[in-house]
Amino acid sequence: MTEVDYLRLQTSELAAHTRELVAANGHVRMAYAWYPKPGQIEVRYLTSRRAREPFLMWTVTPDGVTVPSLASEFPRLGWYEREMADLFGLTFAGHPEPKRLVLLDGVEVPCPPMSPDFPPSQKLEVTEHGSGMPELEGPDVQRLPWGPVRADVVESVELRFFYVGEHILHLHPQLFFKHRGIEKRFEGQTPQFGAVLAERVSGVGSFAHALAFCQAVEAASGCVVPDRAKLMRVVLAEMERLYNHLHYLGHLAETTTLKVGAAEGKYLEERFKQLNSRLTGSRFLRSLLTPGGLRRDFEPGNWLGAELARLEQEIDAYTTRLESTNSYLDRVITTGKLDWKMAYDQGATGPVWRASGSQQDLRQDHPYAGYDGLPLKVPARKEGDAHARAEVRIDEIAASLSLIRDALRTLPHGEVKTPCAPPAGSEGIGWAESPRGSVFYAVHFDDHSLLKRVKVKSPSFSNWRVFPLTVHESNMMDYAINEASFGMTVAGCDR
Repeated sequence: MTEVDYLRLQTSELAAHTRELVAANGHVRMAYAWYPKPGQIEVRYLTSRRAREPFLMWTVTPDGVTVPSLASEFPRLGWYEREMADLFGLTFAGHPEPKRLVLLDGVEVPCPPMSPDFPPSQKLEVTEHGSGMPELEGPDVQRLPWGPVRADVVESVELRFFYVGEHILHLHPQLFFKHRGIEKRFEGQTPQFGAVLAERVSGVGSFAHALAFCQAVEAASGCVVPDRAKLMRVVLAEMERLYNHLHYLGHLAETTTLKVGAAEGKYLEERFKQLNSRLTGSRFLRSLLTPGGLRRDFEPGNWLGAELARLEQEIDAYTTRLESTNSYLDRVITTGKLDWKMAYDQGATGPVWRASGSQQDLRQDHPYAGYDGLPLKVPARKEGDAHARAEVRIDEIAASLSLIRDALRTLPHGEVKTPCAPPAGSEGIGWAESPRGSVFYAVHFDDHSLLKRVKVKSPSFSNWRVFPLTVHESNMMDYAINEASFGMTVAGCDR
């Protein structure tokens, strides 16, 4: 995997380094805080410039609890700073939107929830409180709060629309109704239990989250994963991508009222979940990963390749029909436009980012597992609309099938696990390109080699931030299509 370098900065140096990073079209991948010592907060910024170069971690120790906000220079940092303000009690001076994010209005806390003094078992007290949301005034402006309970089995989020007729002026999504405190739950746990917990951050991204976590632990310990385990990790990661993308296509078809297309996409998704179960015993590919490799070996044999070949023909026929259905195309083309600049500024990731002109993909730019030895095609589009986001995923399905074939063809014999014992006080960064985009984990260990701090950066945290900007000035009839085209999860954002 790509290395991570570290740079300690003074708070007064942050703005200049940020401007330099923006000028180079670099990225802040995530930001987080932690307590290296009791009563001492440290703020970290994981940055990158070019592919195949080491990540660079900026480390800042604030004087007190005030840190200069970087959100005006790098808008994508706005949510990270608000998250740290809510959970660590930090103040980001000059923040353009100094409102709560994770803690809902009315939540009372005796001390910051991520403080070592906050009891893990203590429940948050909630009192009646106004929404605190600014009103849009006008004789014809209507307000529609939708949620947090919505139709079907959709996750909890309240969507607050301001609109005139069918025209949406503004959308404010209120998430974090089911914030589960998972990062707090990691504290004091073993790396092995941490892998199980990472699988439960977002169920449909179980493997990608566990993989990023395990690779962070492996970076902290310096262990080398066996080659067979590396390639099997590729196979399983791409199997997760396949069933997710097929679900996505089925759901997008459903929002355009293409009922047969919806049923067929979800039927193909189910077929891949059954393959997962036959290969590993888990439809969602859980309980397979552990720091140091895999918990047990798998033998794909010839049957997996034969099944994938049959499914590939069915998928090709399905996507061809989808792409030749005018009623579907009429609804997705030009819907939810996201241009490159907005996607870059706000930190879009995954297929959403690649549909707006980027070709960034962690499998290619910062290879991990067995990806470095495999040919990888990274599909991209420039239109930035719902159709482009669907096209990227369709092309990624073909690319994933090709990757699995190449991995199986070169799969060596041998062990699938090596000892992995992180030294006391060590730390590491791990990442993976999930079906929805980049996943990052930062792990810190205490003096007993137990987890002291785990930071989870999930792709939906990034894409939920950028999504409302594609809704403003759109219309109500296209809203469901636009949201489906982003393919986000609430669990991945709320954590």
